[in-house]
Amino acid sequence: MQKILACIDESTWSTSVQDAAIWAAQQLSNPLTFLHSIEKQHLPNSQDLSGAIGLGARSKLLNEIATLDELRAKVALQLGKELLATAETKALAAGCSQVTTEQRHGEFIDNLLALENTAGLIVMGHSGSKTDKKLSILGTHVESLLRRINTPVLITPHDFTAPQSFMLAYDGRATTEAALEHILTNTLLSGLSCHLVTIKNKHPDQQEKFQAATQRLQDAGFKVTASYLAGNISQQLAAYQQEYGIDLIVMGAFASPRLRQFFLGSNTLKMLENSQIPILVMK
Repeated sequence: MQKILACIDESTWSTSVQDAAIWAAQQLSNPLTFLHSIEKQHLPNSQDLSGAIGLGARSKLLNEIATLDELRAKVALQLGKELLATAETKALAAGCSQVTTEQRHGEFIDNLLALENTAGLIVMGHSGSKTDKKLSILGTHVESLLRRINTPVLITPHDFTAPQSFMLAYDGRATTEAALEHILTNTLLSGLSCHLVTIKNKHPDQQEKFQAATQRLQDAGFKVTASYLAGNISQQLAAYQQEYGIDLIVMGAFASPRLRQFFLGSNTLKMLENSQIPILVMK
């Protein structure tokens, strides 16, 4: 059985990631693993400064820097262990029966890719410890990250609340068909009401595909609100989400260029920076 892989760090987003991962584990009844990566510190170290200080002070300062480097590594290691222990205790208390932790050195994305084949869902926060309130994951690296990862990704806001509804922006293309199939074949979104929306376009089979998608969701037991929207895609989807109080957005990783622009473009990144709802990226 594939596990849920939750990526936590020292940022204030860590609690949200834990809550989202616990919710997902309860929905799916899958094992849960919390991952903490110890990345290389982007601060001056002994090698950086060895040629920048005078000969007289070099020996003493290099020894002090080496000691500081060692202490910093120990603190990062211990802090990560405590974060993982706290997350594990929280998950077990919430009723998750299969919970493990893993701590790795190296870059976050590299560690994630190394473990991806064991995961059925990856959970991460909008931001991380390096940027805090900025979109470290959803910022400049989002497209390359999602292109490299083939597993569904749940991206959480700063505060996570178990969703009661979700919105799927559907355009009939392969990526949104894959997202639809994923919704229908696992229990992650079971019990949530569905808002299936599409932006009117010139494709002759759009209406037929949209109606078929609506019927498939209804046949699977979802309460579906199907809506045709017209106009600017980003404005219409954002307005719809706010009007109906949508709790979660579901998207195919790389749908039509217009949908990709909405979800991954600069305007959307600005919106997501203050977003209070999670985003589920289906692959």
